[in-house]
Amino acid sequence: MDGLYLTFGAGLSEEANRLAQGLAQALLKAPPEGLWEAIPAYGTLYLEFDAQKLTRPRLLRLLRRLASHTEVTGEEEGRVVDIPVRYDGEDLLQVAGRTGLSLEEVKRLHQAPQYRVYALGFTPGFPFLAPVLEPLRLPRRSHPRPRVPAHSVALAGPQTGVYPLPSPGGWHLLGTALVAVYDPHREEPFLLRPGDRVRFREAAGPTPPEPAPLELLPGEPRLPAFRVEEPGLMDLVVDRGRFLAGHLGLARSGPLDPYSAALANRLVGNPPGTPLLEMAYRGPVLTALEDLVVGFAGYGFVALLDGEEIPPGRSFLWPRGKTLSFRPWGRGVRAYLAVAGGLEVHTFFGSASPDLRGRVGRPLRALDVLGLRERRAVRPGWAFRQRPLPGVFRLRLLPGPQFTEEAFGALLSAPFRVARADRMGLELQGPEVPGGEGLSEATPLGGIQVPPSGRPLVLLADKGSLGGYAKPARVAAEDLWLLGQVWPGAELVFTSGLYRDDRYKVPIFPWEGKTP
Repeated sequence: MDGLYLTFGAGLSEEANRLAQGLAQALLKAPPEGLWEAIPAYGTLYLEFDAQKLTRPRLLRLLRRLASHTEVTGEEEGRVVDIPVRYDGEDLLQVAGRTGLSLEEVKRLHQAPQYRVYALGFTPGFPFLAPVLEPLRLPRRSHPRPRVPAHSVALAGPQTGVYPLPSPGGWHLLGTALVAVYDPHREEPFLLRPGDRVRFREAAGPTPPEPAPLELLPGEPRLPAFRVEEPGLMDLVVDRGRFLAGHLGLARSGPLDPYSAALANRLVGNPPGTPLLEMAYRGPVLTALEDLVVGFAGYGFVALLDGEEIPPGRSFLWPRGKTLSFRPWGRGVRAYLAVAGGLEVHTFFGSASPDLRGRVGRPLRALDVLGLRERRAVRPGWAFRQRPLPGVFRLRLLPGPQFTEEAFGALLSAPFRVARADRMGLELQGPEVPGGEGLSEATPLGGIQVPPSGRPLVLLADKGSLGGYAKPARVAAEDLWLLGQVWPGAELVFTSGLYRDDRYKVPIFPWEGKTP
């Protein structure tokens, strides 16, 4: 995996934003093989790609060709959308106090502009709107809240927006939108698109309901394979992940430990990315509904088939009517169960993987029946030696887009302890790291985000696609699989993988005749 930021301009430049959005649309219209993401923000475009399939020189040549094409500079303006707001946010009084304005002035100034949608991101359908008038501008909170209510209208610096769903967030909450800006059940899930104009209007009325999770598991599978007797702590059916959808705010998702997921599929002869089961911390109890050949890989579990222990790294026959369970074993927290032929599952924007924050898919529940995508005859009994988990998690760091020697040095200075771990990321405790904030831009997988509080956050597969906190470093792609096996309380040690890479952020100003 490699990443590249293109910078078209600084600050709130509509011209730079049109170029970023136009180039992203041109790439997404006919994506080259190996392109994983094209995520525009205010004046930046982040590209993530498979460096083995799409080399950096080839990508830069393609960008030069597209940047010189007139189509990328001529984005058409979108609609004007009216969003009613009930001004009841928990930060409303604090915003008034800190700005020296009355409550009525805060509301009036927030409703005065016609905002431009500069980007969608962070969570699905979250609109980044600007510009907020100068008297209302406040920096983000020093550290994000763990949970912001759905439909919250908020501001930070020159930006305002609407949180479509409950999520962490560091913006100041002004009120509640009375229309849903995102709902995965709608034919068009996203109310707004980049280039649209938005006006907020004070109104009264009920809060829109939060959308129920969009079901991805078939209600009646064609080839029933096994039944869930007891769910584990977090059992998810995942494939490779959701690519080329970050510009809408959808999470990449997929396996947190892609190495172990690929090994489980390989044990039963499935192609890479075939849907399989990811288990975390505590495994489920499952009953086979027909004879199955399954592959089991990962860490932190041993499988139990009629009391017989089966270590990870093996394929075996799971006879009809027999119960398969799992118990903790060794270090690590995630393991994968692949069934020959793969699991049957619906897709959303090209992937079967859940986006839990986006209400797409869900963990397994008791009495769920999972089916086969196809029947495939394979022999059980294969075994592969798994990589050993290191005694200390040592992770190589590369520079991030807001690299500073002070922040990079602080990350290398001492071990960190994991305070919180989930599919979105890891919150770390340790030395204080110089952080900061700015206009929101794309967040790389494995990026280390540091708010002004100085407490680093390592971003994983369910991260927000855009964020505004400083990202001084990122974990090397080769070490990302290890982060899927980290638990709260584990110790992490960062080492330098490459001290400086000036290619990481590339300025590009096509309207001045300059290209990468």
